[in-house]
Amino acid sequence: MSAANETATAGVALSVTGLRKSFGGRTILDGVDLAVAPGQTVAVIGPSGGGKSTLLRCLNGLTDFDGGRVVVGPHALGPGLGKGPHRATARQIRRILGMIFQDFQLFPHLTAIENVIEAPLRVLGRPRDEARATAARLLDRVGLADRGDALPRQLSGGQKQRVAIARALAMSPRGLLCDEITSALDPELKGEVLAVLETLRRDGITLMVVTHEIGFARRAADRVVVLDRGTIIEDGPPADVLERPKTARTRQFLSQILL
Repeated sequence: MSAANETATAGVALSVTGLRKSFGGRTILDGVDLAVAPGQTVAVIGPSGGGKSTLLRCLNGLTDFDGGRVVVGPHALGPGLGKGPHRATARQIRRILGMIFQDFQLFPHLTAIENVIEAPLRVLGRPRDEARATAARLLDRVGLADRGDALPRQLSGGQKQRVAIARALAMSPRGLLCDEITSALDPELKGEVLAVLETLRRDGITLMVVTHEIGFARRAADRVVVLDRGTIIEDGPPADVLERPKTARTRQFLSQILL
């Protein structure tokens, strides 16, 4: 069964305008403007500390910001996530825009299938039988049909990350934000996870992927965005950004990670 049948049928548009975020006197995002069309796959690359993870967390309503605007589909956010209207909007955004983290964030005491059904049961109010059937299909979709009863400690890092993807898909999102989800994995396990993302791309879901996997960015992304010191310094097709970068900073960064 296609992943598109387990998620919404179309991707979601994403945009940030003038996004600013500071922490402890340090500027993390400095007036970022970015628009992503429904169904696009955007690879976000750049030096550590450049603001990539913060950008994703602002998009998902997990981190407040100091200025600017975030729009996800029909939902718009401004500064002040702790306030009532913005808090409600952030919850609506997270219903259609899932996020997957580097450290999996699975519940250690729940099996793989229990991890996948938790949010549909508690947040969406799905009947248990329905949620479990969907979870079984999603685990099959990510190549883990035989690991539904395994606890996280019994899974490899690549398997844990694929459970995390299945868990995100169980909420029927129209977009996924992936925050360096292969950085802690061995090369072979990285391939397992990136293959799932490529399938989701073909199914039409919107993907923003913070990554250092330049091969994946070149092969699977529609666009590559380079974020450095809180500012987008390059944005374009992979062949242009990766093979013919316009800025010296991008050339320097690529030379370091492609050694």
